[in-house]
Amino acid sequence: MGAERAPAQPGQMVGVDQVVAAMDSPGRGFERVELLRGSTYRDSSTIIVIPTRGTIDYRVVQRIQNLVSPMNQKRAILFAAGHEVGRAYDAMIMQILADPNLQSWKYVLTLEDDNLPPADAHIRLLESIEWGPKWDAMSGIYFTKGDHAMPMAYGDPDEYQRTGVLDFRPRDVVAALQRGNIMPVNGIAMGCALWRLDLFRQIPPPWFVTVSDVVPGQGAALMTQDLYFCQQARKAGKRFAVDLRVKVGHLDTSTGVIY
Repeated sequence: MGAERAPAQPGQMVGVDQVVAAMDSPGRGFERVELLRGSTYRDSSTIIVIPTRGTIDYRVVQRIQNLVSPMNQKRAILFAAGHEVGRAYDAMIMQILADPNLQSWKYVLTLEDDNLPPADAHIRLLESIEWGPKWDAMSGIYFTKGDHAMPMAYGDPDEYQRTGVLDFRPRDVVAALQRGNIMPVNGIAMGCALWRLDLFRQIPPPWFVTVSDVVPGQGAALMTQDLYFCQQARKAGKRFAVDLRVKVGHLDTSTGVIY
């Protein structure tokens, strides 16, 4: 038999083993007390990062304020005003990784000042990023602005695996819906996307680079900052997908039209 513990004093914290031993002692009238180890709770701490030109339409602000987050989880919001979008994202990620209060958080949720996320976007993306074999980042679905709106979900991972050619052509969303809610892709847009913070430790910076140049002998080189990062990450074996349940509006602030 082990040594008998002294009784706890008023205001003193006691361990579970002491509580069980006390309640299971002779004369207490209890047969057994067990501690049930939980397995369903997980860390969903999320930093929301929002680059902006400086003025955000009230409809976007309303949607951000209405976002529902997991109960009893940490959430922070960071804004970057006046930076080119790629540099804004890079600066915010560097700040997060250097901040002792934020660097241990688990996710980054990127939102942009012309996107209208649904109220359950954060919740649904947290569900789907852990679905199946798990994903490194998960985006909602939205479309480019204009008369010929295209889904901002790019490239077929099966083709990349089969041919070694990394493409970023817009996917057929209608066909994808027939196969389920989660669509694997090579590239996602950043207007409403959830990223594992560890992803930015595993891929070296700069992460988000807007490419707009002319390469001698090759012609124009154009790539948005999100697809630039996805290209580097996919080559490193990272996996992206789009949650087709998360339908995001794309606001043309000059006309008020939502795509």
